[in-house]
Amino acid sequence: MFIHEMFQQKPCVFSVEVFPPKKAGAAEETLYPVLRELCTLGPDYISVTYGAGGGTAGQSTAKIASYIKNGLHVEALAHLTCVNSTRVQVEETLTRLREDNVENVLALRGDINPDLPRRMDFLHASDLAKAIAQTGGFGVAGACYPEGHLESPSLKADVESLRYKAEAGVSHLITQLFFDNVSYYRFLNMARKAGISLPVQAGIMPIVSKRQIERTVALSSASLPPQFTKMISRYDHDEQALFDAGIEYAVTQIRDLITGGADGIHLYAMNNARVARLVYEGIRDLLPERT
Repeated sequence: MFIHEMFQQKPCVFSVEVFPPKKAGAAEETLYPVLRELCTLGPDYISVTYGAGGGTAGQSTAKIASYIKNGLHVEALAHLTCVNSTRVQVEETLTRLREDNVENVLALRGDINPDLPRRMDFLHASDLAKAIAQTGGFGVAGACYPEGHLESPSLKADVESLRYKAEAGVSHLITQLFFDNVSYYRFLNMARKAGISLPVQAGIMPIVSKRQIERTVALSSASLPPQFTKMISRYDHDEQALFDAGIEYAVTQIRDLITGGADGIHLYAMNNARVARLVYEGIRDLLPERT
């Protein structure tokens, strides 16, 4: 089933994101217990990120996406980047996904790594999205940035660039993580005024540890509202209290988004099934009945 069809069937699509094992030599199967637990939450789909470096990086993504779709019978969204991939490598990945009955792909440029040679077959995510759409047989998703992409001159310019993704065949959008819902509502209003009618899922990451603050928050371009920074300052030296407060913050944020009419919620749970379950339990009454 194409994911974009889900938005026509329910008011709020709920999904979870995972990433392939990062430890050198770790097999994809080490993630399977987490996936099985995530599936008990009844997500509409599960997305799988793409490894860095191009080349064979997509093999883990494809294998995990195949297990989600064929082993767990949940729709899978396979990420695919092009910054370090040739057209041939992209075609090979798409062929494998098609053979494994994975029908949905998230088209991304990917982060530029100065230590790796950049491939020039696809300069932008929209170029990759167009190639996937022209291949046929795939639903194509795209990324968007409520506070603007770091490389974009302005939020307005970034919103305008979404036209290229829509014209290329992207059928729904997932936002980068954000912590201030005002940013999402402002972005959505601008997108609609610009004629972008694609469903937009809000990407939310629960911050439950000091390590996440130091790595994820520091590396993201998301602004930090006063209530978020106050939470960090208050519980910086209390691991359990920070965990509990992070879950509560994410639940409060998501509940506001759902009641505010968000097309969907995409949970960046960092392969932590416990975190996903706690957040889900706090919002399940607002979600459509799972099937």
